[in-house]
Amino acid sequence: MTALDEFRAAKDAFYGASADSPLLPEQKRAFRGLNYYPESPTLIFEVRPELFADPELIDMQTSTGDSARYLRWARLSFASAGAPFELTVFRDPGSDSYFLPFQDSGRGKETYGAGRYVDAEPLDDGRLRVDFNYAYNPYCAYNDGWSCPLPPAENRLNVAIEAGEKLFHAED
Repeated sequence: MTALDEFRAAKDAFYGASADSPLLPEQKRAFRGLNYYPESPTLIFEVRPELFADPELIDMQTSTGDSARYLRWARLSFASAGAPFELTVFRDPGSDSYFLPFQDSGRGKETYGAGRYVDAEPLDDGRLRVDFNYAYNPYCAYNDGWSCPLPPAENRLNVAIEAGEKLFHAED
């Protein structure tokens, strides 16, 4: 069992049983695990962020029509299956965490229509490690009781990121 398999098993156990799960009680009764793409080593990147000269605080729209404030921090450049793409990474002004919301071309068909998130992990040499195998759906993908930041236009991709979580279907 890989580290990713162990992570997914623990997440499925949390979603199916925890009082803090985003699933409603009726969803938990039918829950058999999240839908995932197979692990893809080609969708793990260690990239140097291109810092914005003047990072700005922006209001990112949420699924409930509210907004959440993030620092528009840096640009990341990737290539997958020969197709280059770029994403903006944001910082939460109240913490040191990196936030990478995105939509890919599979949205609404294979992935959650409003987008997914992936965490960026800082490395000692200033690069960020982005492993799309850990891309996840925001809690609002499971029920309307959650308010989730929506990926801004600059993070809407025309390529498919076939890694991480797929669409959630309680009936599966």
